[in-house]
Amino acid sequence: MKEIHGRRNWPWWKGQIIQKYSNGTWIWQKTMSFEDDKYSVDKDPYEWCLRQSKRLKDIDPQMNTQMRNHKLLTQMPGELEHAVKCRCN
Repeated sequence: MKEIHGRRNWPWWKGQIIQKYSNGTWIWQKTMSFEDDKYSVDKDPYEWCLRQSKRLKDIDPQMNTQMRNHKLLTQMPGELEHAVKCRCN
């Protein structure tokens, strides 16, 4: 494929990968990975949030930031989710 298309930037290659692999099974696997990866205090919050945010972008590229943040909050333990929601309002 590289011989056909030559040197392209990463966003172009990522688009090609998503176009080829973003079928129902791929999206289902991304969804299951998102749902199985719950936040816990022993994880680095930045890495966890970034990883989960990328999964959500892969699942639904049109999802807005507010909805993405809401879905991330649902992956946190109840007390932490409640504390974050109280401080955001």
